[in-house]
Amino acid sequence: MAVPPPEAVLPGGRAYFDHAATTPMGAAAIEAMLPYLAGSFGNPSGGHEESRRARLAVDDAREAIATSFGVDLGEVVFTSGGTEADNLAIAGAWQARSPVTGGRPVLVCSAMEHHAVLYACRALAQRTGAELREVPSGKDGLIDLAALADACTEDVGLVSVMTVNNEIGTIQPMAAVADLVRAAAPRAILHTDAVQAVPWLDLSSVTPLVDLASVSAHKFGGPKGVGALLVTGGIPIDPLLHGGGQERERRSGTPNVAGIVAMATALATTDAERGQTVERVRTLRDRLGDGLVSAVAGATETGEREDKVAGSLHLRVAGVSAEAMVILFDRLGLAVSAGAACSSGAVEASHVLVAMGLGPDEAQTGVRFSLGSTTTAAEVDHALAVVPPAIAQLRD
Repeated sequence: MAVPPPEAVLPGGRAYFDHAATTPMGAAAIEAMLPYLAGSFGNPSGGHEESRRARLAVDDAREAIATSFGVDLGEVVFTSGGTEADNLAIAGAWQARSPVTGGRPVLVCSAMEHHAVLYACRALAQRTGAELREVPSGKDGLIDLAALADACTEDVGLVSVMTVNNEIGTIQPMAAVADLVRAAAPRAILHTDAVQAVPWLDLSSVTPLVDLASVSAHKFGGPKGVGALLVTGGIPIDPLLHGGGQERERRSGTPNVAGIVAMATALATTDAERGQTVERVRTLRDRLGDGLVSAVAGATETGEREDKVAGSLHLRVAGVSAEAMVILFDRLGLAVSAGAACSSGAVEASHVLVAMGLGPDEAQTGVRFSLGSTTTAAEVDHALAVVPPAIAQLRD
């Protein structure tokens, strides 16, 4: 039976499964943002009435965000997003501290980190002459704790391990990571990229474990271009951006008032609806995963579902390139993503899958279906209808 065109069954004719890349803005966040794009336009760094209104809005948003994440007001540093927060954490914290020993300083990160962390660590090592130790993951997509223990020696100054992997969705064992790092590398700063965690996990259970955590609004229904670095325990940070000394001298620049207000509103909505959303999305994800694995020969799910956030489904399809799948699915009204894309636009082997021990050929066959709070049963139905024949077409 012919598959109906997507516009016949889906609003807008598209099924969107790339929420891990960005989520649609929530209605409440848009509404909260609009006044600061029009009437309340003041710069919060000024001293007049318009500035005071803007500053009050930022202060209220900071308080709400700090409360949600379980940190103090002064521990929220607003940034332009997760990438800046990651770079500020790694380079800023490193620069603010003297080397741990008189020898060659060392920093450690997991090999499956988002490039905002992985490349920041590599750049820092190249710039400073520090040794970088990249820790592999197991076949389950979880960091190899034994390898992390070997990497964490007393000369380590910084460790970065993400809370939730952006590609396959595995939740890293942050309590075990923190215990290990505190015992084996007691002078190390511990950072986590928590960008993918917020829609699915209460981050206030993670922030007490670490010194620094990065978040980004557009992953949980807020706007693009705003995020935060959570700086706990009085960790000193040297700024990457110099200027007016905003954010307690840690990040200069005029605050994105509208974005910050919308971020706080999106976070409040996420907190209020998280439990219900997780259960509903997990059911949809499982139906999608079970259906595709049973209908597509050679399809293998990456990682165990019990180790993942509810919105993540990652499949590898033997003999079919991720790039070809992404392109054909897009033509069929289905938005998914592959692994890493280089600056030329060509899809490379996923560094996450390579870190898990997969070969380069297999690491080019992975496709990420990421669901979110707006995912519908109709979108899952559409994916189940179009993906199996599309893969058969590619194999032919």
